[in-house]
Amino acid sequence: MKSSVPISHKAAPWLAVLFLLLVWELGVRLYNLPGYILASPSQVLAVMTDIYPALCFHGGMTLLEAVSGFILAIIAAFIMAFMLDRCLWLNRAVYPLLIISQTIPLIVLAVLFTIWFGFGLLPKILVVILVCFFPVVISLSNGLREVDPDQLNLFRSMGASPLKTFTMVKLPAALPAFFAGIRISATYSIMAAVIAEWLGSNRGLGYYMTLQQKQFAIDRVLAAVAIICLLSLLLVKLIDLSEYLLIPWNRSHGPSLSREDYEQKENGA
Repeated sequence: MKSSVPISHKAAPWLAVLFLLLVWELGVRLYNLPGYILASPSQVLAVMTDIYPALCFHGGMTLLEAVSGFILAIIAAFIMAFMLDRCLWLNRAVYPLLIISQTIPLIVLAVLFTIWFGFGLLPKILVVILVCFFPVVISLSNGLREVDPDQLNLFRSMGASPLKTFTMVKLPAALPAFFAGIRISATYSIMAAVIAEWLGSNRGLGYYMTLQQKQFAIDRVLAAVAIICLLSLLLVKLIDLSEYLLIPWNRSHGPSLSREDYEQKENGA
């Protein structure tokens, strides 16, 4: 019986990416598109090696803004979810406000924060916090509400305090939903930092993209986009690793058995 994922399954995402890059490269070459319209992947890769110091300089600031806001958003969301779980009236009062907060355009908030707090680090972190806060608090709140009531009744019958019940029953059961929200927010954090930099900054990938766009240097803009994608992917992979280490009971046990594997197992093969 095969216990590991087939090689073809592991290679599928990479093959899809390579196929898209090949189509992109061939499309630019066949239609002879000028560089100020669309640069090919080979051109983007070449320019990335030339501007690597600039990408590191600006990418470091964007990563700092995103990670700082991301961590603060997780802390705030955890505290809010705990309070919403403990107080039913607070849940009914605050939940509609959380929904309404997501209807405000992100660009409007970024502009307002820049006007109020200047062009420094603070407005970017605030934008990231607001973007990342909602998915985490909603996912954790839903996870806390979906805990098995039989387990809660068992702990209550044994005289466990509300805090013990939360830490030993509710929180472990809600951690998968919690990490699902964190994973979504991780992808949003870099994007939020870049958008905030577009509207007012003197450093960062968003600022760098704005400068290069005005010069019609599309290859450098796409190089910055590639770094943004890599940073987002890195954050998601770190979240996956953290989930794997912190929630061992939620680890997958490999792919399901195929019909042939099942028949071999039944026959004792």
